[in-house]
Amino acid sequence: MARLNLVLILVALACALSVVSANHRARKMFSELESSQKRMRDLEVEFGQLQLEQSTLAAHVRVEKAAREKLGMRSPAPGQIISVDTVQGN
Repeated sequence: MARLNLVLILVALACALSVVSANHRARKMFSELESSQKRMRDLEVEFGQLQLEQSTLAAHVRVEKAAREKLGMRSPAPGQIISVDTVQGN
């Protein structure tokens, strides 16, 4: 009988340690999940800011202004414009 009690105590102890270990792993994984979700939100905010910056930098008026001021470019005179028609074959 004492032998059976000892086995049952060892089984109960193993189960208890298993429960504690599983709870610890679950809490650790939940913490990692929250951390990853926060990182994802931060990256989404940064992506939105970068898209806004890109649209600002690529605005037509800004590009035209830079071409005129920094590169000295100008629109061609009407006589300098040549129109080319293309024919696509089948």
